[in-house]
Amino acid sequence: MKSVERAKLVRSLRQESRRLRLLVLVIGFFLVTLTFVVVSKPDALLFNLNGRLSVDQAPRSLLIRQRVDADEAASRRSADTLAAAAQDPKVVDDDNAGEEVNANTRGADLLIHHLITSSPSSNRASEDEKRALTSHPEQGIKTEEATASERLGGEDEEGRKGLHEGHQEHKVTLPTVSNYTIHDAAGDSDNGKQEDGKTDAEIKLAMDVDQSNDGNRSHQPALDNMEWDKPLCDFSNFRANVCEMRGNIRIHPNGSSVMYMEPAISKRDEQWKIKPYPRKGDELCLSHITEVTVQSSKVAPECTKYHDVPAVIFALTGYTGNLFHDFTDVLVPLFTTASEFNGEVQFLITDMAIWWTRKYAVVFEKLTKYTLIDFNKDNEVHCFKHAIVGLHAYMEFTIDPLKAPHNYSMVDFNRFMRRTYSLPRDAVTALGEIPKTKPRLLIISRQRTRMFLNLKEIVAMAEEIGYEVVVEEANVNSNVAHFAKVVNSVDVMMGVHGAGLTNCVFLPHGATLIQIVPWGALDGICRIDFGYPAEQMGLRYKHYSIGVHESSLTDQYPMDHEIFKNPLAFHKNGFEFVRQTFMDTQNVRLDCKRFRSILLEALDQLNQ
Repeated sequence: MKSVERAKLVRSLRQESRRLRLLVLVIGFFLVTLTFVVVSKPDALLFNLNGRLSVDQAPRSLLIRQRVDADEAASRRSADTLAAAAQDPKVVDDDNAGEEVNANTRGADLLIHHLITSSPSSNRASEDEKRALTSHPEQGIKTEEATASERLGGEDEEGRKGLHEGHQEHKVTLPTVSNYTIHDAAGDSDNGKQEDGKTDAEIKLAMDVDQSNDGNRSHQPALDNMEWDKPLCDFSNFRANVCEMRGNIRIHPNGSSVMYMEPAISKRDEQWKIKPYPRKGDELCLSHITEVTVQSSKVAPECTKYHDVPAVIFALTGYTGNLFHDFTDVLVPLFTTASEFNGEVQFLITDMAIWWTRKYAVVFEKLTKYTLIDFNKDNEVHCFKHAIVGLHAYMEFTIDPLKAPHNYSMVDFNRFMRRTYSLPRDAVTALGEIPKTKPRLLIISRQRTRMFLNLKEIVAMAEEIGYEVVVEEANVNSNVAHFAKVVNSVDVMMGVHGAGLTNCVFLPHGATLIQIVPWGALDGICRIDFGYPAEQMGLRYKHYSIGVHESSLTDQYPMDHEIFKNPLAFHKNGFEFVRQTFMDTQNVRLDCKRFRSILLEALDQLNQ
């Protein structure tokens, strides 16, 4: 019995002995391996864990040391070649840029601190990180004494040639965190906070670049190196607010936001709310316009589409649909803002009206070579180097050449409209230059309000003087191209105050516009809407205010009514009341004897 127990005890001891020896071997192997790794390459322990580090494990600051060799052959490094090491690089200026480097001094060190607070979100991100932060094996063998930053970008013969000519700026390419998904730590007081002091937020930066860009991220360095030193927006204009910026700009229509990306050291903290339609102060009109937020920021969604042309953001609702407002609120301001780019500009339109863009398709084709983007329905994150939010606008239907880009004027706009619609006449011809040709007079007729009650009498009088008369009605359904050709063919155009007179933009230079002003002390309004713009376009302008006996209001009110004695008093009730009283319910019966002199003056001017 004792022999059996002794045998069991021996077997048990042998098993325990084997386990102990195995444990000792494992521990010994682990210690030898750990000692080898730590002694031979400390950085490998940090960065070669399959390219992945959690936020808690990742270092808050990475110290990269780079030798600056004053020797000409060694100091010429191409920043572009270094940037090729990482797919989304940022080029950081040397703190010692601009200082002279002694040619006899070698081995001076450049310290650059780069903040890394990221965890890779995909295999692709980890590959980018490994390429950016580790050296190539072959280069590591050849340059064992190279520092981490020298291995970062790799070296080749071309890479030694571009960075310096004499004593120029030293640059080093560092990886950017924009490739990765960032999960900011709740207790981190240095990172992940916006400039306004808001609490840390989790910001997800998309990895997928739009296929139309072929995944090309080469635009990013150029964006990051630019900085706008002016306020992002100018709200000083009484007519329109405009924001303009140059640099790294990200437009996210889905979030109705335009973000100007600030460098980490910037202290700018701006946020603006803008409705990009030039009717500042008109709350009723602007209530239908999408509000866009323009702000400076250090964090933003990742670009999904890059653009090499400027962006212009504007709205299309408001009062569009009325011919006058089509031009004074959109087309004239759009020309002023965008024509300097010669078609190399991208339009992003809020509150899109497809029918309207089709109506003026030929104008858009002249101003931009790119497909219009519906701001309200687009889900991309668009990246631009230059962006304008809102349109430059001044007085009604005018351009202020002292404030407009490149001193554009209404003469330029008039010329632009003639060329856009391929109109043959740039200027009127003097009478008699073309034998047996009469001067042409266009009468703009109306069918609902401010109608000519004696149109036939007016036509007969004009023909008697020597005009060839053309009568056309302009309304929202008129074919713009057709009407433009009719207007361009005449020498004189006349009509009662209204949107139809906007067609004067198609008149040849030197033609005459005659505005018939209804009763009601409306002379100032009429001059602002069409008188001054016509003169600024290089047209001759005639202003004819009707008398009481020429107004249909005499059929509605007694002659001793206040509306005839003191019409200006009605203006105290606001424009809407004035419009309903003097415009919507009034027609015109021209006194042909009185008006005859106006047409004769226009004839005389055609002889000059």
